[in-house]
Amino acid sequence: MAASAARAVLLPAARRRLWGFTERLLIRDAARRSLYFGGDRLRSTQAATQVVLNVPETRVTRLENGLRVASEDSGLSTCTVGLWIDAGSRYENEKNNGTAHFLEHMAFKGTKKRSQLDLELEIENMGAHLNAYTSREQTVYYAKAFSKDLPRAVEILADIIQNSTLGAAEIERERGVILREMQEVETNLQEVVFDYLHATAYQNTALGRTILGPTENIKSINRKDLVDYITTHYKGPRIVLAAAGGVSHDELLELAKFHFGDSLCTHKGEIPALPPCKFTGSEIRVRDDKMPLAHLAIAVEAVGWAHPDTICLMVANTLIGNWDRSFGGGMNLSSKLAQLTCHGSLCHSFQSFNTSYTDTGLWGLYMVCEPATVADMLHVVQKEWMRLCTSVTESEVARAKNLLKTNMLLQLDGSTPICEDIGRQMLCYNRRIPIPELEARIDAVNAETIREVCTKYIYDKSPAIAAVGKSGSFSPIF
Repeated sequence: MAASAARAVLLPAARRRLWGFTERLLIRDAARRSLYFGGDRLRSTQAATQVVLNVPETRVTRLENGLRVASEDSGLSTCTVGLWIDAGSRYENEKNNGTAHFLEHMAFKGTKKRSQLDLELEIENMGAHLNAYTSREQTVYYAKAFSKDLPRAVEILADIIQNSTLGAAEIERERGVILREMQEVETNLQEVVFDYLHATAYQNTALGRTILGPTENIKSINRKDLVDYITTHYKGPRIVLAAAGGVSHDELLELAKFHFGDSLCTHKGEIPALPPCKFTGSEIRVRDDKMPLAHLAIAVEAVGWAHPDTICLMVANTLIGNWDRSFGGGMNLSSKLAQLTCHGSLCHSFQSFNTSYTDTGLWGLYMVCEPATVADMLHVVQKEWMRLCTSVTESEVARAKNLLKTNMLLQLDGSTPICEDIGRQMLCYNRRIPIPELEARIDAVNAETIREVCTKYIYDKSPAIAAVGKSGSFSPIF
């Protein structure tokens, strides 16, 4: 074979047989597969050799009713299977805000086939775990079990989302549970600040409302509200049945056809359109003189999951990094903001964030400061943001890219995070992006790209700010 021909990297055959991985041939060629990163220019990936990857394949099949079945078989003895539904608090209005989260609580309170006790005993006797969560754009129900119990796990998931009794007594009992949950959330100041940040950044829109909903809604939600939400949003095209671990895609597909093939077709009506949410540069301050520290979040409008600039903003977010007083690196930390913060004792901790939704996002920083250092800390933050727009270096970007890739791979440790990754990406991109492709997109980012993208979204943009603390904590900064 000529020197310029593609080279193949093969792992030992014994290891391939042991794990039962599916070899997939991924050709990354700059001349054939270019990556578009915004503007009018094509920034292609560097030409790469042909590589045989010893990784399991993510298989995807769509049923006639629109439900998508996606799985990755890694040959493990355990598996995670779940339903990812494109329905969260963003699809609610002021009157029914909190319904999606309320419905998540009601899913485990009994079905037409199983009482709550029967459901709990069956899960425990299997040695399985059943859980659910609600976000602003997604609702998720998932189970972790032995691979041999996959059919039972899928049957239970199908039962709880299609046949929940939603009894009056259970609804009344869950009101108290959710109200207590609200009290617990209010003690977590980071969650409180982020709720305020959404409220001011997306004021008078669906993203500005909380996931749990206001107290008056929780006290008034009834069975009709829950049933209406199910029939409106739990439709085949908006649902992904995802699985990872020791799962056979063919078996999962048959289970999906049996349990979901006909039932989801009964939900008539058009799929509701995504409510538009406009970002507003603004601020909200909540005075609490009993608090010794100030908790702040500052953010600019970012982009949605599928936007070409998402990867660049992720790298920029990694460049800012995070810091806590317990870190031992001090002035030797790689993050420039961490060095300045540590040297000047400007805050107790900070962490950058890049929150993406379908068509918008928030890119910014959350920090905890002494009241006297808030103004200085925000000055340093803004200075560092401007440095990203003007003078970030290639070495810094290279470090951030390596750290971002490492963090992404470390998060995919186990069947549950892999299943979560499959379900979320299927809803966001309608496919699962292969790791090599994602790495190629990250590698295509350079210092010039970071400067251009950060200038586009940070420079001369009005941020949204949320702050909780003493009355004297924030007066110098607004």
